[in-house]
Amino acid sequence: EDNDLEDIDSLLERIEDPGLAPQSQGGIIADSRPLLYVEHRNLNPENELKRYFGARAVLGDQRPRQRQRQYVRSMWLTAPKNTWPRYSKTGITMQLLDTRRGVQHFTFEHHREYQQVQFKFLDAVESMDPNNIVLLLQMNPYHVDSLLQLSDVCRMQEDQEMARDLIERALYSLECAFHPVFSLTSGACRLDYRRPENRAFFLALFKHLMFLEKRGCPRTALEFCKLILSLDPENDPLCVLLLIDFLSLRAREYTFLTRLFQEWESHRNLSQLPNFAFSVPLAYFFLSQQEERPELERSQARERAARLIQLALIMFPSVLMPLLDHCSVQPDARVTSHPFFGLNAQISQSPALNQLTSLYVGRTHALWKDPAVMAWLEPHVHEVLRMVEAGDALVQEAEHKRKIRYQSAPRNIYRHIILSEMKEATAALPLEVTSQPVMGFDPLPPLDSIVSYTRPERTSHPSNESTLSLFFRSLLPNFNLQGDIRHDGDDEAGAAQDLNQGVNRLMAAMRDMLANIQFQEPPRDDNPEGDGDWD
Repeated sequence: EDNDLEDIDSLLERIEDPGLAPQSQGGIIADSRPLLYVEHRNLNPENELKRYFGARAVLGDQRPRQRQRQYVRSMWLTAPKNTWPRYSKTGITMQLLDTRRGVQHFTFEHHREYQQVQFKFLDAVESMDPNNIVLLLQMNPYHVDSLLQLSDVCRMQEDQEMARDLIERALYSLECAFHPVFSLTSGACRLDYRRPENRAFFLALFKHLMFLEKRGCPRTALEFCKLILSLDPENDPLCVLLLIDFLSLRAREYTFLTRLFQEWESHRNLSQLPNFAFSVPLAYFFLSQQEERPELERSQARERAARLIQLALIMFPSVLMPLLDHCSVQPDARVTSHPFFGLNAQISQSPALNQLTSLYVGRTHALWKDPAVMAWLEPHVHEVLRMVEAGDALVQEAEHKRKIRYQSAPRNIYRHIILSEMKEATAALPLEVTSQPVMGFDPLPPLDSIVSYTRPERTSHPSNESTLSLFFRSLLPNFNLQGDIRHDGDDEAGAAQDLNQGVNRLMAAMRDMLANIQFQEPPRDDNPEGDGDWD
């Protein structure tokens, strides 16, 4: 039944877009498609898990239960769960701003009621008490920023399942607000990260793909990475270009990685990023090992891999020794004693370059542990040493580039390192980043943000409040017994009216508080004497 449904889906995709060429047997993206084309079926991790383990092992006993399940909307980014609260409109919508050169620019918008919830959320964050966010989510179960922030709290408490579930719920809430013509797959829809309303979508997608990669679904994670990049490929606010090579290698999508390098190198200088400098030749090496490919293609891949890995070692010599150390490989005496790859290469590089190399080594070293990869790398290391000793012009040119470039990292790289939580890279972050508070719902916001609404200034409470009023405000921060300050005199009738209104507000607030209190039933002891057996 599942295979039939998948076949129907693939047929529908071909009917909808007859210009697309079918996928090849190797799962390599066809060249006729746009580079950042996203396939709907690759956004579902269950499809990837079914390819690995079979449909029966993945689905288990889900089918009988689905017949009794209430009707929910079919979504692309995540599957709604029975355990989630019932969805109702949250006050988020998406608007089409304009269309330029075939590219559509959208933005999320917050309606007035959602803005009020957002203000309460900011108050809860400032209180530094996660329980306040929990209370807010009980009243507004699909408030996106609360879901993102609470997910980080759960992850820190090692509750990975709940953390992942909250991110999926945030994606569901945002997808329900999509504009009718907003497309996930076309690669021609843009969102501006400078608008605070759009950031939650970027961050939820990024956190979701990190969970997918840890879950063992690198192909699905790669598809989400392409989706994030397609939303703003020029600015790349989360700098997923530092991650997409790793996911491509993990998913064995070598042709996609090499195609990305070929098409973007001329205008994005991808070779000046250590991750592309080393991962692209590694992808060519893996392509050269695929026996089903024609010998001519394999030979060309070997030549490109050799040329590019030598250029990478010349441009970024500080990568080699930490990479070998992470792989538990002891290099020979010539490499160890040579100053080009030695400790001086790491000490002399700028802090910004150190962050990039540390991030790459910490994230990708497991892909280099293969003995075949190390056997391929070794002769190229010795060839680079020969070029260094011969005074090759390429070596001098690379040293000059390193001194001029990488003076300081842009803000999106810092944002990526913080979100990735790679300890090797976070340890190298500068003080101006580590000294400021970083919130999970909006890490390092852009300095040129486009703000559509602002948080109102908090009114100062009168200093002559009674002890009773202060006590109730400690329980209910929004409670105000005295009400608005009167400007028409302190006559007895006005005072009595104020007192009456204050009491009514107090009773209403107490009713709300009591209505939200949930008492946990004590565990029932049906067999108080016990028989000594475990259930």
